[in-house]
Amino acid sequence: MSETNNLPSRKPVFQEKPETPSRKFWRVVWGSMLGFLFCNLIVSFLYMLMFFAMIGMMGSGVKSGSGTETVKDNSVLKIDLSQGVRERAIDMPFAQFNNYNDNLGLDDILASIKNAASDSKIKGIYLSSPSAAASPATLKEIHDALKIFRKSGKFIYAYSDSYSQNGYYIASIADKILLNPTGSVDFRGYAFQIMFYKNLIDKLDVDVQVIRHGKFKSAIEPYIMDKMSEANREQMDLLANTLWKCITKDIADSRHISVDTLNYIADNLIAYDAKNALASKMVDRLCYVADAEKMIKSKLNLGEDEDINFVTLGKYRKSFDPSSKAKQKVAVVYAVGEIHDGRGSEMQGIYSDSFIKEFRKAYKDDNVKAIVLRINSPGGSAIASENIWQEIEKAKKAGKIVVTSMGDYAASGGYYIACNSDYIIAQPNTLTGSIGVFGMIPSFQNFLKNKVGITLDKVATNPHADFGNGFRPMDEVEIAILQNSIEQIYALFTQRVADGRKMSVAAVDSIGQGRVWAGQDALGIGLVDKIGSLDDAVRKAAELAKVSDYAIAYYPKQTDWFSMLFRDDDDMDAAIRAKLGKFYFMFDGVDQILSQEGVQARMPMNIVIQ
Repeated sequence: MSETNNLPSRKPVFQEKPETPSRKFWRVVWGSMLGFLFCNLIVSFLYMLMFFAMIGMMGSGVKSGSGTETVKDNSVLKIDLSQGVRERAIDMPFAQFNNYNDNLGLDDILASIKNAASDSKIKGIYLSSPSAAASPATLKEIHDALKIFRKSGKFIYAYSDSYSQNGYYIASIADKILLNPTGSVDFRGYAFQIMFYKNLIDKLDVDVQVIRHGKFKSAIEPYIMDKMSEANREQMDLLANTLWKCITKDIADSRHISVDTLNYIADNLIAYDAKNALASKMVDRLCYVADAEKMIKSKLNLGEDEDINFVTLGKYRKSFDPSSKAKQKVAVVYAVGEIHDGRGSEMQGIYSDSFIKEFRKAYKDDNVKAIVLRINSPGGSAIASENIWQEIEKAKKAGKIVVTSMGDYAASGGYYIACNSDYIIAQPNTLTGSIGVFGMIPSFQNFLKNKVGITLDKVATNPHADFGNGFRPMDEVEIAILQNSIEQIYALFTQRVADGRKMSVAAVDSIGQGRVWAGQDALGIGLVDKIGSLDDAVRKAAELAKVSDYAIAYYPKQTDWFSMLFRDDDDMDAAIRAKLGKFYFMFDGVDQILSQEGVQARMPMNIVIQ
């Protein structure tokens, strides 16, 4: 055997060829594409899981009043109104996962307080907000609901580091008002502040031509004047004093402090100092939040180391279902926001065609025996208001009782649609009346020429072909046409009120002229029938319809949460409001110049209540 046969065998060695640039390029491209596709598949799968989870939550009834939340024994309802109060709640099935839980509507707040009074698991209420972001009539509804709750014998405690004026008004109904020793109570009276844009409009070289009927119809004053007219000052003075009397009377009754003393405290800003607030009996004790909770634990017979079972409004509303199974119904139809012509979302206001469609559903239902028209509107389009008035007339001819419940506002166009009701109920601090109309057409011709450098020219088949386009002032003929239109609509408006309220046209004109009234004053001149709440209106409607066992049906059906996910208009306005703060009304005023079309029946101004 040769030596070579004894050598170990060797595997052949293959030399790997270097990767070409082309091959490397395609490897990277295909690898990236596969990775991208794989990631998209994972993300899509996760989104599908989330989607079906939400659908499942909807299907399982996770919504307001579904009874899906469980309340523990010995619980305390915790109320925080600082996030703001809408007229109606927004149904969000995943609200329990974020802070949206307490951004509820007045309807759910009132239902929760009412239910808590008879709920054996709820031992009391804890008011924990320094402020209450709502208008006076809404605050009055909540205040009065808490007043009824106290009759159940359960406690109400309020604590805050500091109280705003609105926050203190709500807290004033509590058995004990507690304040941080370094805090304050902002109690100073009401001031109605109106912003005037005339100087801004002059600087921009914008011409605003306005025509009105009614010496108090001062919606146009901010655009042509730099301060209130005497007529406007007269009505604002009466409004401010009426609203202030309402709040001081309620506080005086709850705190056993005379109205004169409350005014002395406000005049001298006494409650701004915590010790003075205590000495003047505006609060019951100076302490910290831990001390407040210790007091609540004592009421609940809990030990120091035991936790209080606080339940928020959002969660509590999901723990009970107040709906009735009765066949006969009282319908509550909401009319909230400015009044517009045509179709649109109820989230953006009262659009006549859309509202009429929903209102018709209510009175066409044979089981609906009465309708409560819940109005919270400063008015708007006069034509849209007349169209809604006509539909209410049809409902009455169909044998339905119609009762109006007024919220914060039911003014001008808002009162136009209310006046045809069988009965009208308002809060004492509802802003109502404003029976008057106006037209306002701006001209941007000088602004474009002098400020922007743009000029316009035209050809036209007829002298007035470009009437009302906003790019030139109106001539005498056009002004006369618009004035005639306003006089006709005012005459129709006053006739509608006269017919609805069983008054003469002359009597309506004497309290009309665009003047705004507080609900308490409106009662005395016959514009409303009774001072009361939405619940009072429902009971009155049932009484007039002669039904005792009834369910409440709400219209329109609220926009579902899935549709709201794709809405950005509310968010846009909220973002602008948040960014501009107290200067939002400047933006809003200019926006109104641009957006108002046709003859308007709306509140005479944007009021900032301070």
